Amino acid sequence: MILLKIESFEGIVLSETNYGESSKILNVLTKDYGLIGIMSKGCRNVKSKLRGVSCKFIYGKFNVYFKPNGISTLISVDLINSFSNIMMDLERISYASFMIDLVLQVVRQNNDSEILTLLCDVLEKLDSGFNPSSLTDILQLKLLNFLGVGPCLDFCSNCGSTKQIITLSADAGGYVCRNCYRNEGLVDEKTIKMIRILYYVDVKSITKLEISNVVSHDISMFLEQYYERYTGIYLKSREFIKKINQMNI
Repeated sequence: MILLKIESFEGIVLSETNYGESSKILNVLTKDYGLIGIMSKGCRNVKSKLRGVSCKFIYGKFNVYFKPNGISTLISVDLINSFSNIMMDLERISYASFMIDLVLQVVRQNNDSEILTLLCDVLEKLDSGFNPSSLTDILQLKLLNFLGVGPCLDFCSNCGSTKQIITLSADAGGYVCRNCYRNEGLVDEKTIKMIRILYYVDVKSITKLEISNVVSHDISMFLEQYYERYTGIYLKSREFIKKINQMNI
């Protein structure tokens, strides 16, 4: 008989899949073990104590019978945050769903423990009422570093010059200066400045996040093109986010 040890670790549920008649398998991003599978037995039963903590966005301390090379079994969850304000707003749910879908793809390539911290910091700001589009841009920008394809936002991506930066190009990999400009589309000067601010900002330190719809749209378009060109990650949930952004222009 194999005895499984009880482990406790911080994590957030990125996805859930129904299993059997009443259970679920949860994909949980953890600090200690990266992305792991956890069986939540009987959680779909109305009276189950696991019902309310066996769903996407649940962030807490997971107590499990741990199986290192397989599916662990959930005992209980000490809730840290359920992001209840997000759950009451369709627009915020849509952005949050895109965020965790994206993180799920990224952690399959890089299980860095800092990704969990980044995601939870962004979701906490979203839950507090900060602009969902701008927070999504921040998350996308920062995740590019974990994929090893961060954009060049300190100098011209072609020649390295820090002077006369006039546009932003996904094809070029970031900033483009006047001397290297070759008919790439031009973006607002505010976009050039703002994307660098978002790239380097400490999410926890954000107290104000006011960005014009035009600048937000330009940054979102750049990121969509950049992800398509350099990451190979495509998410269906991005299409809905695009529609929301277009409505806000």
